[in-house]
Amino acid sequence: MPSDDTTQVRPVPAGPSAATIVVPVLIGALVAVALGAYGKVHDAQFFSINVAGFSSPTAVKSWLATLAAALALFQLGSAFVMYGKWKAVKAPAWIGQAHVWSGRFAVLASVPVAVHCLYALGFQDTTSRVLFHSLFGCFFYGVFTMKMLLLTKKGVPSWGIPVAGGLVFAGLIGIWLTSALWFFENNGIKF
Repeated sequence: MPSDDTTQVRPVPAGPSAATIVVPVLIGALVAVALGAYGKVHDAQFFSINVAGFSSPTAVKSWLATLAAALALFQLGSAFVMYGKWKAVKAPAWIGQAHVWSGRFAVLASVPVAVHCLYALGFQDTTSRVLFHSLFGCFFYGVFTMKMLLLTKKGVPSWGIPVAGGLVFAGLIGIWLTSALWFFENNGIKF
């Protein structure tokens, strides 16, 4: 048998670099901190959003937040279906598009509420509920930014997007629990 002195070295495929995850996380953290800092140093303007047919600006915000939370629940369910974690449901062809659009509409519903809260009221810590609401608001937009950046990256680990989506979901539900749920408990379910 002839001896072959040359050995073939196969290149090892490179895994995702730390920057793939770290950079979006840092940018998201900067967004969250910047929103909180702006809200804390900004002089509250006390303007409000209002829509005809609603009893108050707080009712408008509560219902928009409820719409965003309901869409977030759909996001959670559709993600479970898309990733095959809900074995009882076969993923229909339209589920991916519905997932994307429900997320877009959830964020769209949250923007007027966030603008009002940030610009009109600022970052507040007068009570535990208000402090947690302010923290959840900053956290939500920070992790939302992080998730959107991760979606544009190649080489994100398979767990990256689901974890980011879970954090976005948790932030939005935290906002809803400390605002809309509180409003409905104290004022009843009304428009």
